Amino acid sequence: MKLMPVGVDIAKNVMQVHFIDTATGEIFNKAIRRDKFLEFFTNHSPCLVGMEACGGAHHWARQLISLGHTVKLMPGEFVKAFNIRNKNDTADARAIWLAVQQPGKAVAVKTEQQQAMLALHRIRSQLMKYRLMQTNALHGLLAEYGEVMRKGHASLVKNVPEILTRLSERLPAVLIDSLREQLSEVERMDDRITDIERRIRELSRDDPGVKAISEIPGVGFLTATAAVASMGSADAFRSGREFAAWVGLVPRQTGTGGKIQLLGISKRGDKYQRKLLVNGAHSVIQNARKPGPWVTEMLKRRPINVVSVALANKMARIIWAILAHGRPYQKESSIN
Repeated sequence: MKLMPVGVDIAKNVMQVHFIDTATGEIFNKAIRRDKFLEFFTNHSPCLVGMEACGGAHHWARQLISLGHTVKLMPGEFVKAFNIRNKNDTADARAIWLAVQQPGKAVAVKTEQQQAMLALHRIRSQLMKYRLMQTNALHGLLAEYGEVMRKGHASLVKNVPEILTRLSERLPAVLIDSLREQLSEVERMDDRITDIERRIRELSRDDPGVKAISEIPGVGFLTATAAVASMGSADAFRSGREFAAWVGLVPRQTGTGGKIQLLGISKRGDKYQRKLLVNGAHSVIQNARKPGPWVTEMLKRRPINVVSVALANKMARIIWAILAHGRPYQKESSIN
């Protein structure tokens, strides 16, 4: 039986619902309060509910699935193409209703465990950015007084106490105290980042998928946990190539008349996951004693950054293959 498509534009307090009743042909496009939303669908026969994959979408998707409905989460860019003229809740719900009826890549509905993992990754990423801001500020302020040190976080934490002791002989005490407070803040960020990483390890301790893909060179526990959580389900992708494209590790295309030109990587997917994969690939190339003949031959023809992206693409395809087929990592048939 073909399910009736329903478009839902979710918000904090009001949900806009749009559908055409298959029995009467009546157009329904009304706002439903948050506390009445599930009650409305409880009293409705099973539907194909379309929603944008935005804040709160996975929560509502899980609730609707438990009521017997089928839910299709879609990227906002896909839905935008169906929004004609005005931008408001009514038009958005209609655009989602049109989009859910079209063939397209759906976003896998994530479990609460997967969302918890991604939340920890977001907190860690935010702390990393804040720590970088603090360390860059310290580097810049100390350089104003002729104190230049090597780049990097470790160098700063090691050398700043001695530098501040030396500068205290000729600079105001209020400035030295402020710089020491800034250094203490950086060290506090270190402790918080360490705690978040410990919690990520604890949360993923019993996950077989994380353990399996952690065997891939260049895939540490951060990359593995983020990949499993952000993917949602390997069944959401038809192939490893599709997963690599979703991450944004494939070239953009331009052309006409049958002539296609490949450009740089698209960067259209998950920016955080892409960064982890590229950094892991770069680490393999720089630190591995024998990165493998494939990487070695690529380095003869391409710059290291290009090879890093190519290796990251290959790692993404291997990750999908392991999670989709449940096979262990085999060194001979992958990176090497």
